[in-house]
Amino acid sequence: MSAPSTLSPRLSLGRVLLFAALGVFALFFLTPLYVMLATSFKTMDEIREGTLLSLPASPSFAAWATAWSSACTGTDCGGLKPFFMNSVLMVLPAVLTSTLIGALNGYVLSKWKFKGSEFMFALLLFGVFMPMQVVLLPMSQVLGWLGIASSVWGLIFVHVIAGIPSTTLFFRNYYVGLPDELIKAAMLDGANFWQIFWRIVLPLSTPILVVTLIWQFTNIWNDFLYGVVFSGADSKPITVGLNNLANTSSSVKEYNVDMAAAMIAALPTLFVYIVAGKYFVRGLTAGAVKG
Repeated sequence: MSAPSTLSPRLSLGRVLLFAALGVFALFFLTPLYVMLATSFKTMDEIREGTLLSLPASPSFAAWATAWSSACTGTDCGGLKPFFMNSVLMVLPAVLTSTLIGALNGYVLSKWKFKGSEFMFALLLFGVFMPMQVVLLPMSQVLGWLGIASSVWGLIFVHVIAGIPSTTLFFRNYYVGLPDELIKAAMLDGANFWQIFWRIVLPLSTPILVVTLIWQFTNIWNDFLYGVVFSGADSKPITVGLNNLANTSSSVKEYNVDMAAAMIAALPTLFVYIVAGKYFVRGLTAGAVKG
């Protein structure tokens, strides 16, 4: 006799329906990405003669090359390359600096509390919900006083300041869950403030570090408002370049170049999500094995 099934028919049907629903939702959200990717590999003749969802008959990277190096963004026809490099130069220091400051703030506000620390945390928390438009005028004045207006350094400064409330909130709430006994034991062993932070607290912060880095990278790389307001002619980020490219008037609208440009602008974010997804899946798998 065959062994009885460990799953009831009702449970099996429920799982099938669940996976079917998830599959439909995934297709729904991935369809725009598919359209952008497929269109970027087509020629204009193929786009006019085919359908929106049709696969490219003979895929070509010509539109990608044009978007990268020779597409017109206003009066400049140098493609997205300079804008992309501006974003790289801006994002890396802004993400790392705001994450490090947030980790220090969260460490102090959770494990080294002082008189007025809760009030200071409340003020920082208020910054999380403050509309970005409110700070445009005062921030432009501050950048002018510092002499870094319309520069990549100015954009870095703006994003660091704007990111500190969120990163502080993330790390503070995470560090509250760390046992106070760890800090007290390290202090009894003679460790000072910085030794405890670098050797004990930070090595235990991998999950929240990953979350914060993803959050900050996504927000800063995809930001348009700060980029268009605080950048100069030589410091515009990729989002501003993409907007200029898509809105540049010409006799023939090249949809394949526009889609390729959008994919170029989105590639770093997609890469970060893929790496983060692998990290979280690995963590869930390890947790399931341990359980």
